Amino acid sequence: MKKTETLESFYREKFTLYDQSANHGKTQFAIVTNEQCANGAKIIYRRRDFYKVALFKGRVLLHYGDKSLEINGTALVFFNPDVPYTLDMLEESNFGGYLIFRESYYNDYFKNGIRELSLFANGAKPVFMLNKAQEKSVDNMFKKMQADLLTDYEYKHDLMRTHLNELIHLAMKMSPLDKVYQFVDAKARITAIFSELLDRQFPIESPSEEFEMRSAAAYADKLGVHVNYLNRAVKSVTGKTTTNHISDRITMEAISMLKHSGWNISQISYSLGFEDPSNFSHFFKKHTKQIPSNFRLLTNTNHLE
Repeated sequence: MKKTETLESFYREKFTLYDQSANHGKTQFAIVTNEQCANGAKIIYRRRDFYKVALFKGRVLLHYGDKSLEINGTALVFFNPDVPYTLDMLEESNFGGYLIFRESYYNDYFKNGIRELSLFANGAKPVFMLNKAQEKSVDNMFKKMQADLLTDYEYKHDLMRTHLNELIHLAMKMSPLDKVYQFVDAKARITAIFSELLDRQFPIESPSEEFEMRSAAAYADKLGVHVNYLNRAVKSVTGKTTTNHISDRITMEAISMLKHSGWNISQISYSLGFEDPSNFSHFFKKHTKQIPSNFRLLTNTNHLE
């Protein structure tokens, strides 16, 4: 899976023309229309470091996490940065656009943080179909926001946040699209997400850091799926259990730390999430047939030779 897409890399990859001053110099918020996006650019299946509220018209196939949903009509779609996604445009839409913003853009203005909203919870359904009246209202809101953002009005971002919140609450009063298409690659998708979550936690760069997600249940909770489903998916795709993958990665990181860091064994053990060095020593011996201190001594000896 590709690395997380940042707001800045989104601008570079997706726009044929972009005037940053017309949006927000600090790249905290932007409005993007279909016309501004590079024609034919592939939307890579990955996470982003920003939130997105999209307006789609027409037929779109959305691959969101381990699920695929076909949108046929006009819809508001809410993208959580924790969940990777990609889109297949099944036909040209006559209007569409995105509101893209960082978490702080919303949280610095509203009392309740955006992660507290059920709409953006892990496992939430992201698609909300609009009727004709709602479509007209949201159309007008997007166009008004585009126009206001181009002005020199001092408080225009207060207006942007107000309209953004209005869109969020419009959706929260509705029922999301519930028809899910489970494609043959659904298990591969959830396995790729699990692998990225595991990889993202390394390398540990200081003894004060700690590897926390050490169980299959922790990853399932993060992904918004049942732990049994995650275990079955990972095992069917890779032939190894979720726990095996986690243990193998901990072992690999422990070997690297023992070889290349100056940290003592206690520091290594705590940074890898073990409650005490004896637990780490037992784990390491189980997976390498050596205790950490002997492994380090042998490695250093071989290195000197």
